[in-house]
Amino acid sequence: MAVSFPSTLGIKVQSFLDSSNSIQHPKLKGALSPKRKTRVQTSARISCSAEQPPPAWPGRAVADPDHKMWEAQKPIAVIGSTGSIGTQTLGIVAEHSDKFKIVALAAGSNVTLLADQIKRFKPELVSIKNESQVEELKAALADSDHKPEIIPGEKGIIEVARHPEAKQVVTGIVGCAGLRPTLAAIEAGKDLALANKETLIAGGPVVLPLAKKHNIKILPADSEHSAVFQCIQGLTEGSLRRLILTASGGSFRDWSVEKLKEVTVAEALNHPNWSLGKKVTVDSATMFNKGLEVIEAHYLFGVDYDNIDIIIHPEAIIHSMIETQDSSVIGQLGWPDMRIPLLYTLSWPDRIYCSEVTWPRLDLAKLGKMTFRLPDKRKYPSIDLGYAAGRAGGTMTGVISAANEKAVEMFIEEKISYLDIFKVVEKTCDKHQNELVKSPTLDDILHYDLWARDHAASLCSSGSTLVTV
Repeated sequence: MAVSFPSTLGIKVQSFLDSSNSIQHPKLKGALSPKRKTRVQTSARISCSAEQPPPAWPGRAVADPDHKMWEAQKPIAVIGSTGSIGTQTLGIVAEHSDKFKIVALAAGSNVTLLADQIKRFKPELVSIKNESQVEELKAALADSDHKPEIIPGEKGIIEVARHPEAKQVVTGIVGCAGLRPTLAAIEAGKDLALANKETLIAGGPVVLPLAKKHNIKILPADSEHSAVFQCIQGLTEGSLRRLILTASGGSFRDWSVEKLKEVTVAEALNHPNWSLGKKVTVDSATMFNKGLEVIEAHYLFGVDYDNIDIIIHPEAIIHSMIETQDSSVIGQLGWPDMRIPLLYTLSWPDRIYCSEVTWPRLDLAKLGKMTFRLPDKRKYPSIDLGYAAGRAGGTMTGVISAANEKAVEMFIEEKISYLDIFKVVEKTCDKHQNELVKSPTLDDILHYDLWARDHAASLCSSGSTLVTV
């Protein structure tokens, strides 16, 4: 049975949200709710203060002057090979085998799929999550003429990430489990195809300075951030004015705020546009995905939070846009297809020809129209929570991500209601304010990731009552 909080979210949380991108709730003042400043008209401010890590792409993207396309196959390592990102990446490699090859794979616990991937792509090194499955994997490869080295557990993932032959690492593993392998890849001089949100949302304060130190390219594979990245190619310094992240609006974009108290798990998992994993679908419904993407965009491109906007675009054709100093708006368009940003992270700054048989081309006449609307802050308090956590910085960004992940897990298990997700996250962030670390170490980030999950769970434990705020 879902926990019933003393005050319903639709009334209580709605009361402290306004039209600005900041939280005005009295208990979230100070670090969590700095007042929104007037939009900067001269340039999108790039954050380079002592407390703000250096952005991966400070307002523009320029390839190295001596860059040239790989004459042979570009060697790739994939972390999370049996997940959605991993399988799509391997599909791209299979289609463009003259351009890419796989040298190392790290997977979870799907032995059957991993064995098939090994037989097809012949990596030199493989990691599997559990040591207990190593013998099972070896048995599955008994009839194969290719026998890679197998290293289980976190040690194996790290070895995959820093494989000596790999020139780029695709990070598709979920959660903070991807942080140590990501840091290992950076220290080993590998460019990143970034598909793990937590790498920057939680780990930005550690990952970005290290990437700058080692001159590593962080190439975003998420569709919204890839769209921005594509739009800033070739901009001159100071040209960027604003980022505009688009959102589908999720399962309840046409629901009234009042109706949200009736939401079921099945309804939350029924996305109007496409089929996604459970966690991602719920995040789309709550729009926590967009609040977190604002944080990631800030870390990637260094743009001040006052100059990052969100707009709902139900057709999901424009994947995001930028505005330049002269008020020109540049967007990246295409059918919703995660393979496009993934391919661009692998080929950047080059463009690889793709057959329209397997990569359908956008037909605007067939599409007919595109629509846009502002997100309703009463329906999506997650947006203001995301901006507030981003402005607080430090460990707060990892805390909001971890608390949301735990709250969504409890909602899917029907331990809390849909509206409770927002309250659990809000209260976890509020609790963290007294322990906020502005310039965290990796240990700080990992510690507060676990703390946030535990605290979120404790708010909804048997007999627990959330205090009205």
